Amino acid sequence: MTITTDAVVIGGGVMGTSILYNLVSRGMQNPVLLERTTLGAGSTGRSSGAIRMHYSTEVNAALAWESLNTYENFDEVVGGDVGFVKTGYMVFVPGDAVDGLRHNIALQRGVGIDTQIISREDAHELAPAFAQYDDEVFAWEPRSGHADPSGTGTAYATRARELGATVLLETPATSVEIENDRVVAVTTAKDRYITDTAVVATGPWSKRFMAGIGIDLPLEATRHEVFLLKRNLKELPFHPGGADMGNMTYFRPEGADLTLVGNGNREENADPDTYNPQPSMGYLEDVWLRLSKRLPGIAGAEYFTGYAGLYTSTPDLHPVIDKVDGIEGLYICTGFSGHGFKLAPAVGNVMAELMLDGAASTVNIRALKMDRFKRGEMNTTSYDFKVIA
Repeated sequence: MTITTDAVVIGGGVMGTSILYNLVSRGMQNPVLLERTTLGAGSTGRSSGAIRMHYSTEVNAALAWESLNTYENFDEVVGGDVGFVKTGYMVFVPGDAVDGLRHNIALQRGVGIDTQIISREDAHELAPAFAQYDDEVFAWEPRSGHADPSGTGTAYATRARELGATVLLETPATSVEIENDRVVAVTTAKDRYITDTAVVATGPWSKRFMAGIGIDLPLEATRHEVFLLKRNLKELPFHPGGADMGNMTYFRPEGADLTLVGNGNREENADPDTYNPQPSMGYLEDVWLRLSKRLPGIAGAEYFTGYAGLYTSTPDLHPVIDKVDGIEGLYICTGFSGHGFKLAPAVGNVMAELMLDGAASTVNIRALKMDRFKRGEMNTTSYDFKVIA
């Protein structure tokens, strides 16, 4: 069957659904989203769900800040409940990295983010369950928290459908047809969608999909594990979310009595079709021990569950959000390196601006252009905060 549409979004994770919603809410009449299996079945469904603003580059910090404003008011702004819970977020940094932390906080405050370096006494008052080391410095984001990644993708898709978009599941895109350096159609196994606009938001499948169009990007699918522990509420009733740069862990509360924990620096390349989604015992033992150094009360917790998911990583750990040079009507949105959920509301907005207005205006995304790797202008950070997934 041949179908005509204004745009095709390829990929049904939180990025694809956010883009679709933003397009149709801006007035696009009949965009179509093609998802290979089910919504959120890739990286979105295995995200840690953390929402925080601590970044060391302006573009990521600005995207996270814009996104927080949506998460805090999602039902009013978009529609639907995405389960946002404000817990606060504390960053622990060794004394030898204080200059990097000060740089980051100044950058973030320049963007408008509600964050600050706090005293040891204030850190203890906000989170008495956390152990402190003599040389540490602490940063605090009072408005940060977490939400439901799969629920967010579903909410975006639901609202987009209500506004006139089409969402097709179990419908993988097989190719983007290009004639005379222009997009003319997107095909599936059964149908051909005639369109002059296509967006590739395929997460860990992006390198493979773009290669099919003749585009080579330095993207790698990497496997990362997280697990949840059931706290003894007498020992540890509550704690905020946080990133521990000394012990290389990130963590957040979940529900009434669970703690989710991970380590963003342990990774391995993986095939998105065959990777192991289960956690490993060695990882569990290592990261649980690291966490207990910061949260002594977690040592007596019970293992609840765990899982592994995929990041789509770039050499500079920043996404690619751009129109593809030399192919009119082709856009790409991928490579979030574990940060995608935090940025998704703002990314959908800037993608719609790029596609409909010719340039993003809410946030300057020039630093995320796809040719930066060839130009040798990759994003650099003041300190390795990759652990803060």
